[in-house]
Amino acid sequence: MEKVMFEQLDETLFMDQLDNGLQVYILPKKGFQKTYATFTTRYGSIDREFRVNGQLVKVPDGIAHFLEHKMFEEEEGDIFNTFAIQGAQTNAFTSFDRTTYLFSSTENIEKNLETLLNFVQHPYFTDENVEKEKGIIAQEIRMYDDNPDWRLYYGLLRALYQQHPIRIDIAGTVESIYQITKEQLYTCYETFYHPSNMVLFIVGGVEPNTIINLIKKNQSSKQFKPSPTIERIYPKEPETIYQSLNEIHLSVAMPKVLMGFKHDDLGLKGKEFIKAELKMQLLLELLFGKGTDVYSKLMNQGLIDEDFGFEFQIEQNYAFSLIGGNSKDPTKLVDQIKDVISNTKELDEQFFQRSKKKKIGDFLRKLNVSEFIANQFTRYLFNDANLFDILPVLEGFTVDDVNRTLQQLKEKNMAVTVVLP
Repeated sequence: MEKVMFEQLDETLFMDQLDNGLQVYILPKKGFQKTYATFTTRYGSIDREFRVNGQLVKVPDGIAHFLEHKMFEEEEGDIFNTFAIQGAQTNAFTSFDRTTYLFSSTENIEKNLETLLNFVQHPYFTDENVEKEKGIIAQEIRMYDDNPDWRLYYGLLRALYQQHPIRIDIAGTVESIYQITKEQLYTCYETFYHPSNMVLFIVGGVEPNTIINLIKKNQSSKQFKPSPTIERIYPKEPETIYQSLNEIHLSVAMPKVLMGFKHDDLGLKGKEFIKAELKMQLLLELLFGKGTDVYSKLMNQGLIDEDFGFEFQIEQNYAFSLIGGNSKDPTKLVDQIKDVISNTKELDEQFFQRSKKKKIGDFLRKLNVSEFIANQFTRYLFNDANLFDILPVLEGFTVDDVNRTLQQLKEKNMAVTVVLP
């Protein structure tokens, strides 16, 4: 087992890759009572068309999320009960790019870890339980259809992107999930849930050698087919946006607005990926953060409330930024945000230094949060980057680095979505 020390952060990471290809990372944390473990596959909602060992496969929208639901069902019943009896909480989530299964517990760590490995590596799909799940997920989809924030978010993605599957809801549609079959679920499982496509991360008060020996023993007791060759297929996305304005009418007391920018800095890896992400996050903080005059002005004018926010999301084949929230006058708010972007030529050096220190402080605080460490480490790993490189990258930024990022907020790549009463 390889051991890597990050002296600046006083962290020691243990890592190993097993014979079946599974990557294992263990981060012992002295004084931590809770242990948090994630078991993640590089498989998300945008993987709807792919070649496996040269054979083309197309699957209905929402199947990755559907698969996540089905994995919790065993012949003996619901796996949630097993974890509860063992004093653990379990959950899972599907994103555009990955699916993660997890547990947190302060007791029976080894037993819970084995349960996590065993249930994720034991699919149990029948025609009956697949049909039953469709009703449950359809109800979930309809519930989100009535959620204004959810509709606002996807409304903007559909305005920004013309072809990319990121514009499709992670859960799919009621129509698409009713096309899913048991056989398709097994195809997706056997393609993407091979250990060579997965990462196991454990953080907490654990002893690394004990944990890795348990994992090796568990994995060597199972048979796996040879690792499949996977080619993911995504449609070619035009540089231009789909539509500049998207209006949605729902029963809301206050209008909601999101404006977003479609970015083209795609395919970045390692530290370049981290730099692109942090620079845009810093830029948005410097332009619209709570410490800015702009934020105070918009608040004083009643154009925003505490719900106002911004974020930047970047992965290998998509990147976009979002700004907005509740507003009594969405048009006026959008105009003022556009004015701020077009009129800002250079950022204030002192404010930049304060914001950088604040971001460094936020990052160091988050290194005490198990959930943040495990989820973000895996995400960065999938982009050939290391979570623990964030600190030195941040420390190296200058105000000119962020000034140059201003050029990425181009009006021709901007879209607005509004939810109106």
